[in-house]
Formats: sequence, structure tokens, C-alpha cells
Amino acid sequence: MDLNIIWFILIAVLFTGFFILEGFDYGVGILMIGKSQSERTQLIRAIGPVWDANEVWMITAGGASFAAFPHFYASMFSTFYLALFLMLLALIMRGVAFELRGKLDNSDWRNFWDGAIIFGSLVPALLWGVAMANLLHGLPIDSQMHYAGNFFDLLSPYALLAGIFFVLLFAFHGANFLSLRLADGRLLLDLQKKSRFLGISAWLAYLIFVVALVFETDVMSKFTGVIIFAAAMGVLSASWSFAREGKQKAAFITTTLTIAMTTVGLFVALYPRLMVSSLLPEWSLTIYNAASTPKTLFIMTIAAVIFLPVVLIYQSWTYKIFKERVQSIK
Repeated sequence: MDLNIIWFILIAVLFTGFFILEGFDYGVGILMIGKSQSERTQLIRAIGPVWDANEVWMITAGGASFAAFPHFYASMFSTFYLALFLMLLALIMRGVAFELRGKLDNSDWRNFWDGAIIFGSLVPALLWGVAMANLLHGLPIDSQMHYAGNFFDLLSPYALLAGIFFVLLFAFHGANFLSLRLADGRLLLDLQKKSRFLGISAWLAYLIFVVALVFETDVMSKFTGVIIFAAAMGVLSASWSFAREGKQKAAFITTTLTIAMTTVGLFVALYPRLMVSSLLPEWSLTIYNAASTPKTLFIMTIAAVIFLPVVLIYQSWTYKIFKERVQSIK
């Protein structure tokens, strides 16, 4: 049993869960743009019981990457140092904003923290797209697994395009989530109309992103990855169709599948690499040259078998408890 492959799959699963759950959180935050204060309050209430639990998936994915593939973790954090610092700042502001927004009954106070939630949702969504695109495209990694470039090398048009695609996809995912969480009202109707625009925009961005993948990466050498991306575009098209027809649950399920398939496609296109070196293919970080010792991977596997079901049960219970729709504020 190859534990290196197992942990590559487990980390892919963790990132998939993170992008699905935190994706609609980010989407809700992005959709707060242009809304009134009472409408923003209603949107926040829709994700209030679950947003912090959703972030556990990111922490777990990062911890698993550190323990299973420490060289990858070290190289990734040094490569994306400034980007991750900006993301961390945005996430801190976002988390604080959820807690402090309602502490003072003042319009300016709430507007400030609403802006922090928007910033803390938009920036991470953009940067995750940039990061994933760069991992697949290739970065100047030398023979010592050190990043030999600078921050601006990460901001190519291709990477920024991936970031915009992630923003649009998460916003569409968030709109579909809200269609299941909000009670009938003007806000719900407005979001349902907006989801139709976001759906076609996300699909067009996906199309351009896949074309860019073909020209900017070696994704064509991984035919399975191409098939997964193409299928994900079909599912996203179905989601847009469901949103237009008012089939809310089907629209949310299909955006969930789109995000899952896209994440899996990215990992399939990477395998067995973790970071692609643009200097020499032999200098790429793989699941073997960046891995921990077999004993460490074995102990981690036992821990994962015990605790991962606990996390899944807890989150399922949370969503069941808070399944009622959020009423509009009078």
C-alpha cells in the first residue's frame, strides 16, 4: 500500500471539501457588494452558524500537507509568502468582522466591518485561483526546492484569469446556496436573477481558463484531467440551466459537483507532482521527493481513519441543525 499516493489523495479530498464549503462562504461575502445593510445582515445570518467550521478544512489541509509532504509545504509557503500573508490578513479581518459587526448599533461601524467581510471573501477567492494555476503552470523551483522568482512572477495573465474564474464560480455557488437558505422575499428574487448572470459568466471564464491550461501547461499529457475539466464545464452549464428554471437544489448540487470535479482535475493534472519546476522538470516536487518518512505517513493514516469520520459527522449534524431558511428582517 503506497502511503504517498494515499496522502496525495487525502489532501486532494481535503482541498475539495474546503473549496466546496468555503466556496459558498466566499461567494456569500462577495454577493454582499452593493447590498443594503439589512440585506447584508440577512446574508451573514445565512452562513453565521457554519462559516468558521468550514475553515477547518483549510487548516486541516494545510496541516496534512505539512506533515505528509514537508518539503512541499516549505517550498509553497516561501513561494507564496506575500500572497499568503495578504490572504491571512484578509481572513483575520473577515473572522473578526463576523464577531464585531453587531457589537455596536452604528451604521458606520457596520459598514466598515461589512467591507472587511467583502475584502476577506474576495481576496482569498482570487488568490486561491492564482495559487492553483501557478502550481500547475510551473514555478522557478531550483534543485534545492527553493523558489527562485519573485512575487510578481506569480501574477501572470493566466494566473489572474484563474483567480477571476474562482471568484465567479464561488459567487455563483454562493448565490445557489443562498437560494436554499433565504426565505421568500425581494432579496431572494434579486439573488436568483443575479445567479443567472453569474452562471454564464463563470462558464465563459471556465472555457477561457481551460483553453489557457492547454497552452500554458502540460495538462494535455494528462488526458484524464482534460476529460474531468470538460465534464465539469458540462455540469456547470447544467447548473446555470437549473438556476434559470428555478430548480434551486439542483443548481446548488451541480455547482458543488463542478467545484469538486475542478479540484480533482487539478490534482490529477499535477500527479505525481506537487509543484512543477519551470526550470527543469527533474526539479519538480513530487509525492516521493517531498514526502515524510514512511513511519510518519503510517501514523498519520491511523489518525486520519479515526478523526476524519468525526469531522464529517460533526459538520453533517451542524448543517442539519441549522437547515431552516433565514427570514427577512422587518
